[in-house]
Amino acid sequence: MSKLQKRNDRVKLQRAEGGNTHHYCVPLCAAGGRFNKTISFHSFPKEPELRAQWLIKIRRDRFGVTASSRVCSRHFETGEIFLSSSGKQCLQPKVVPSLFHWNDYTKKSERPGDGNTYIPVVGYAESDPASIPMIEDHDYAASSLIVVDRIKYEFMSREIEELRQQLESYHLTQGFGLQRFATSPDDIRYYTRFPSYEHLMAFWNLIEEKLLPIDELFLFLTYLATGCRQRELCHKFNIHRATVSRILVSWSNFLYTLLGSVSIWMAPDRVSANCPTDFSGPYKNTQIILDCTEMRCQTPSSLLPQSEVFSAYKSHCTFKVLIGMSPHGALTFVSALFEGSISDKEIFRHSGISSLLTPEMDVMVDKGFLIDELVPGKVHRPAFLSNPFHVERLIRRVKENKLFDTVIPLSISGSINQMFTVACLLTNYQHGPLVNEWVLE
Repeated sequence: MSKLQKRNDRVKLQRAEGGNTHHYCVPLCAAGGRFNKTISFHSFPKEPELRAQWLIKIRRDRFGVTASSRVCSRHFETGEIFLSSSGKQCLQPKVVPSLFHWNDYTKKSERPGDGNTYIPVVGYAESDPASIPMIEDHDYAASSLIVVDRIKYEFMSREIEELRQQLESYHLTQGFGLQRFATSPDDIRYYTRFPSYEHLMAFWNLIEEKLLPIDELFLFLTYLATGCRQRELCHKFNIHRATVSRILVSWSNFLYTLLGSVSIWMAPDRVSANCPTDFSGPYKNTQIILDCTEMRCQTPSSLLPQSEVFSAYKSHCTFKVLIGMSPHGALTFVSALFEGSISDKEIFRHSGISSLLTPEMDVMVDKGFLIDELVPGKVHRPAFLSNPFHVERLIRRVKENKLFDTVIPLSISGSINQMFTVACLLTNYQHGPLVNEWVLE
């Protein structure tokens, strides 16, 4: 006679009156309240830690305990159960079930387990092709063995494997980026030469920008408008001085490329359509009004650069630039910066504006601007009665940016051309019409 049969002989099953809906949760335990009056059934403890110990002991640590879940008295030792004054069987405090089918209802062969431990079933043959026994989380009072169709089981296993392969394929085909390789030090080293993701992020934290892009633009425009030193900006924006320098260079190059990609040169018919009413008679074909301006710069220490940037007109080292505007006041041309020693005529020759002009386009300049033989059309030099030369007003708008109205340091000489061009191009976005009415003679 087997040990299980001996145990069952000691438990006299008798039909009890009435019934209940309790769930008896221990695997391979067939005891039920409807068939036995001598066995008591006990609910799970409320303390989380003690309840977790119960679930581990009954090998169902992932089981969802409900108010109807019970463990019968057969799984507790005799001294762990006492009879209350009302005649009800109760558990001693802090007790944990320890007697089960898999340890022959003794503590001698007890071993730890979990809810997925396979329990051998008497009479089951490993070669059985039709079914496979499994333990599932439900009322084990009804049956100690769940039989699953083997064909369905194998089909589901294959489907799970296919889904796993699809998931791996998805990870391999996702967008190329840092996060894809965050868990792979070998790939991080291959692509970045940093030994790990953590090392790479530590380096990034050293150079990461603390400003939003709009704040970087604000810093750049502040630098143009106020002409303050970079050291002052690093204190105002609470960033490193090297970061300030990098932002200034980056934004000057970016805006120089972005704004420079928009053509500001106007077709003759558009110029005529927007021409002021007083621009008539001999001036009706005027395409552009030109003038040069100079900006003082720091004196180089070497004699050769000094001689190149020294302006006899300003008696100082300068940068020189040619600016052009349409008759109605829009900026339509700005040249690169030249050394202060160059003449107006040579700037016109090297600026590239000649390639934009045709014989039908007239040019208006100041009286000292001698470019007649370089212009395919006519050159006008009118006298303005009530106002100074209007292109100078446009130049003053540009020089409202204090950076260009002070001595420009040689430290930014590599970016000053882009900065000045950007300041000129921005005037078309920052201001309204320059000319309301022309007075010509």
